[in-house]
Amino acid sequence: MDAAERALLEDALRKSLTTCGPEAEPGAALAELGWAEMLAEEPDTAIPLVFRLLGETGAQAPVLNDVVLLAAGRPLGGTPPLPYAGGAWVRWARGDRAPTGPLDPGLPLRHAEPGDLPAPAVAAGRRALGWWLLGAGRAMLTLAREHVLDREQFGRPLASFQALRHRLAETYVALEAAEAVLVAAAAPETDRSAGENTEAPDSADALDHTGALLAKAAAGRAALTAARHCQQALGGIGFTAEHALHRHVKRALVLDGLLGSTRELTREAGRLLLRETRAPRLVDL
Repeated sequence: MDAAERALLEDALRKSLTTCGPEAEPGAALAELGWAEMLAEEPDTAIPLVFRLLGETGAQAPVLNDVVLLAAGRPLGGTPPLPYAGGAWVRWARGDRAPTGPLDPGLPLRHAEPGDLPAPAVAAGRRALGWWLLGAGRAMLTLAREHVLDREQFGRPLASFQALRHRLAETYVALEAAEAVLVAAAAPETDRSAGENTEAPDSADALDHTGALLAKAAAGRAALTAARHCQQALGGIGFTAEHALHRHVKRALVLDGLLGSTRELTREAGRLLLRETRAPRLVDL
């Protein structure tokens, strides 16, 4: 898929997701646009594009199920149990619009019995969720930026206050860093090292697991940073039902817990570091 085709696809996807609205499930629209075919034939393009747009538009669809099932070598269409923060397990229901809970009723997550997901499925799901969290973080930053440019306080634009500028700059840096980690984690093994491959035979699987772990942790941390700083920039208006920020904040908080929260994944990365006595490199600088 060349750049022009990708731009057309992104435009069509964005229109479909925006039309569906933040509380809708645009699974049917994605299916009509060939989601299953894109996932099977060009996952490196389909997954970052679709999941990032879900985050930016505030829409939701049960596409995480498909990513996990494909990586596990299972038929698409099911609802596999997914680990959640704190030792819980959930299922992402398909076609279910019933309210789920007080934090983010737009996500049809249901309690489930513990399951057994293979490591490649967990890694693929974490990378996909990382792109979703990145999109949500960018949506929050856009809302905050528009607010501080449009509003005034004490006769000056909010954007002129250094404290707010620093918060939004920190958010931008965190999001850019998370995207770099996501891109590196998705790169083929041959693109990650410039020299000869001196790793053990199973190093590719280990690097894939570690890369996905670090990517989701970085994206989760960036989204939570965006939620904190953008809420500060928006003030009380960010808490109101009329403003879109609260939906993105809730979405980020819920998605952060799926397949391991930022805190849990950071601790897991620390345990890997202690066990291996070295830090894995996603890229050689």
